Amino acid sequence: MADPKGFLKEGREVASRRAVDERVKDWNEVYPDGIGRALLPIISKQASRCMDCGIPFCHQGCPLGNIIPEWNDLVWRDDWTGAMERLHATNNFPEFTGRLCPAPCETACVLGINQDPVTIKNVEVSIIDRAFERGGVTPQAPEWLTGKRVAVVGSGPAGLAAAQQLTRAGHTVAVYERADKIGGLLRYGIPEFKMEKAHVDRRLDQMRREGTVFKTGVDVGVDITADDLRDRFDAVVLTIGSTLPRDLPVPGRELGGIHQAMEFLPQANRAALGEEVEGQIMATGKNVVIIGGGDTGADCLGTSIRQGAASITQLEIMARPGTERPTGQPWPTYPMTFKVSSAHEEGGDRVYAVSTQEFLGDEDGNVRALRLVEVDAKFQPVPGTEREIPAELVLFAMGFVGPQREGLVEQLGVDLDERGNVVRDKSYATSVDGVFCAGDAGRGQSLIVWAIAEGRSAAAAVDEFLTGDTNLPAPIPPTARPLMV
Repeated sequence: MADPKGFLKEGREVASRRAVDERVKDWNEVYPDGIGRALLPIISKQASRCMDCGIPFCHQGCPLGNIIPEWNDLVWRDDWTGAMERLHATNNFPEFTGRLCPAPCETACVLGINQDPVTIKNVEVSIIDRAFERGGVTPQAPEWLTGKRVAVVGSGPAGLAAAQQLTRAGHTVAVYERADKIGGLLRYGIPEFKMEKAHVDRRLDQMRREGTVFKTGVDVGVDITADDLRDRFDAVVLTIGSTLPRDLPVPGRELGGIHQAMEFLPQANRAALGEEVEGQIMATGKNVVIIGGGDTGADCLGTSIRQGAASITQLEIMARPGTERPTGQPWPTYPMTFKVSSAHEEGGDRVYAVSTQEFLGDEDGNVRALRLVEVDAKFQPVPGTEREIPAELVLFAMGFVGPQREGLVEQLGVDLDERGNVVRDKSYATSVDGVFCAGDAGRGQSLIVWAIAEGRSAAAAVDEFLTGDTNLPAPIPPTARPLMV
């Protein structure tokens, strides 16, 4: 284990972010020189706080099954190469999860029962950023090819994880992406200030060198039919995500200036990277209202601030959670507590326990205001609490309700469950022979760690389907659930 007395000697410490008035003027990550470098002066001491528990509940809290105590110990002993290898043994993309995952491992940390938990996520991202900087992350090309061909449809974290594992197993893998660049929501859904796309690009470079083929600008189901795909490949992996956004059908929904977050954020990402975006949705000088209090809403908030919004209000139908773990969500479950993201530090108002009743328009047919009402614990309107707030731009960040059915899913004829997600068995196989599904398309909207874990597990199932056996790790069956409420 790391320092046996580390948790007694050291308190929890995280990296300092850049000053708000500095970082809102650019699109760079909010940490100076990147979070990995910002953490290096403190990370060894933070790793020393790991107690190497007899039963490390952080393993159960992490869907990937990361062997956290081992790489904490290796960091404390200054064995960064060993730490990187231990980290990569269970996680293909720790540079993504170290920036984007809400860290359920930390809420399951045994130290967190009566102290602040170990900074697991910070140690993780420090290991991988240092490894990349020192040239430690190299291609792992297969020793021989199996002659089998696999198509992976969708290039988000689940698709990339499945593709990398299958390529390393010796299969010829082609990843299809309908956008112009690989990455899915990693590319166009996550703002640059949260994760710079250089982190995605350097991992994609490794995958190309290993032999994975990427095909962009191909809408499978339109440009290529499902029958064509199945004829060309021995197996197909659907990692198309949960892309149908939840809507809000209230009076005035048809007014101009009301958009889904995934219309707004991809345009902002492109513009931040220097691309020309015709007809870009902009928050500049407008009163912005964001409906939805989750991570996507926070991404819209930080983006609107950088675009120069006049005011920003984020609405949430749930009551404001407390700062302490609720009694009904005991350790090691994931508690619903009040969280402040980097975007929330930068500005905007958060309004809880309210519901939108109507959008009000101006003479030009554009939204000018939003009428809301406070709600009780059962989400019922509280009489006499109606009010209007100005809004020239409204963004829906209320989550997603399933994968797109039109096109590929309908052509394949895979079974769907009552929520519209693709049905899989314990081997991630769909109802169509040779077609597998991983990530949000089958699971429903979830965390990046679940996407990567399912991609890895599905790859093992595909490998066994193609060859009769597999040496690839299979962390979880699709029915598994973490210790989270």
